[in-house]
Parts: sequence; structure tokens; C-alpha cells
Amino acid sequence: MKAMVLKETSTIEKEPLEMVDLPIPELHSNQILVRVLTCGVCHTELDEIEGRIQPKLPIVPGHEIVGIVEKLGPKATRFKKGDRVGIAWIHSSCGKCSFCREGKENLCAQFQSTGCDVNGGYAEFTVVSEDFAYPIPQRFSDAQAAPLLCAGAIGYRALKLTNLQDGQTLGLYGFGASAHIVIQIVKYRYPNSRVFVFTRPHQKEHQDLARRLGADWIGATGDTPPVKINCGIDFTPAWRPVVEALRVLEKGGRVVINAIRKEEKDKDFLLKLDYAKHIWQEKEIKSVANITRKDAQEFLPLAAEIPILPEVQEMELKDANRALILLKQGKIKGAAVLRVSD
Repeated sequence: MKAMVLKETSTIEKEPLEMVDLPIPELHSNQILVRVLTCGVCHTELDEIEGRIQPKLPIVPGHEIVGIVEKLGPKATRFKKGDRVGIAWIHSSCGKCSFCREGKENLCAQFQSTGCDVNGGYAEFTVVSEDFAYPIPQRFSDAQAAPLLCAGAIGYRALKLTNLQDGQTLGLYGFGASAHIVIQIVKYRYPNSRVFVFTRPHQKEHQDLARRLGADWIGATGDTPPVKINCGIDFTPAWRPVVEALRVLEKGGRVVINAIRKEEKDKDFLLKLDYAKHIWQEKEIKSVANITRKDAQEFLPLAAEIPILPEVQEMELKDANRALILLKQGKIKGAAVLRVSD
């Protein structure tokens, strides 16, 4: 099978992903073999490729996978051949520890991530336990469904962690794949809430998309909005938006960081963190760590009900390096999706 493989970490500008031929993976126990149709492109892949997260090398990246069940393992019973399924960032967990028993499998010490600890979706085939695959609602095309499996599911988790109440104001820092889905959830579930969007300066296409999706105010990171936000979500790889979100956060509010790693070059902004200005009066910072199966199981039907319509830019599998470079440059409007097969 054709696959894009990362053999060693490098800046994405060096285009380190290589197209290679790999054997189709074998099945065990209750695993399913999935023929990949599409795979979303996520900022986490940049973190892996550039070494901010250490993947198990060599690795096939990709964790927003939509595909067709091609073959069943000897103990697999949940799906049948020909079913369309999705695979997300959570590939497996131990199922036995206190975190797993409490439904917090995202915090399991044996958590394994798709496309980082095990091969993912930048390939024609992949395998996963049937317990970590999800039916895809018919409403979505293969390309539309891909970003729902990470950008959507992790955005849904981040939104829950903000504790947003209807009528309050939410700030979104960065307006890419995840944020453009979150705003659609907010407009559906919290119709009396306002959404303020903060982007990089002069990011006109992102701002235009935010406006079209119902943003109540749009500015650049560092701007002061008309009123303070009650809560915020930071989707960026930088520290500055976190500091700026805390500056305009209302008393008792919470800023949720929806990122696995932050860029070291931006860490000097942490030195500007002033206790009285940014933290005092019971303000909170909370991180998002991975997702649980429950997040995907709850979010996919909700996305179909709303319905959420992700903005996608399709590219071919061989163009994965270019897609990631555009993502790093902030030139992807909505979400990038690799077309692997038809």
C-alpha cells in the first residue's frame, strides 16, 4: 500500500514525509482493517514532524480518518464489511486504570495515539480495534467527516471544559479547523451567547469565514473587545494568545488551551504574565489532553443534528507536505483534508 512516512523529525519546510510502499497491516483479535478514503490534516502532525511531540519513528501520521471496513479480525463483531467508519486521535487505552474506569481514558498512562504511537491515516489502509472506531453519519461526505474526528471532537471537549452558559461571551483565539466548528456548536446550543474571534493580524480569509459563521466581533490577538469574555479557548501554537485571553477575561472566567504543545520561540510572552492583571480574581487556565471515545460518540450525532458543515480544502495524499506547510503558514481556510482513495 502507498503511505506517507516520517522517518526522522525535521522542519516541515524540508518536506520530510516520504511516499513509500508498505505491506497492508495484519489483523488481530477484534481489530478491523480500514481502507482509507480521506484523512484530515491537523496541527498535531506539525508538532510530531517538527519534534515538539516525539512520535514512534518511523510513523505514518494522520488521525482524522474516514474509511471503509475492508476486513474483520476473528473476534470483531461491531461492524460489517463495507461500513463507513471514522478513527480519531485515541487509538487505545488500558481500560483498567482508575482514569479509564472513570471515563477519563484520555489521561491513561498507556494511552496510545493514532498516527503518533501507531500508524495512522496518511496511507491506503490502517487498522484499529473495533472499540475505537465510530460510525459516520450519512449526512457528511468523506471530506466533511474527516475534520470532525479531531478538530470537531477536541473542540467539543474544549467547549465543554469552558463551562460556557447561554448568554455569556466566548472568545476564540485562532480560527482554523477546530474553531470554525466550535462556533457552529455555540450558535446552535447557546443561541443567546456572543462569540468573539481573535486571529492573526490581516488574516482576512479566516476573519471572513468567522463573520459568515456568525461571529459577533472579530479582531486580532492583542485587540481589546467591546466587553470582557466570560471564557475562552486558545487553538494556537503560541503563548501570546493565552496571555491576551487572560487580560480580557472576566472575573472567575476560564481559558482552555486546546493544544498539545506550544512553540518555544514564543515562550517569552509568559514573562509578561502579571498576577494582578491576568490571574487574580479566580481566573483559571485549563488544558485539554487528548479525547475520550465518549467525546467522539457524543459529538458526531450532534454534528449531524446541527448540522455542522466543515469548510474543507482537499488535496492528494502525495501533497501532504505542502498541505502541512500551508497549515503552518495559516493559509488553510477551515480544514485541509487529504484524498487517499475513492
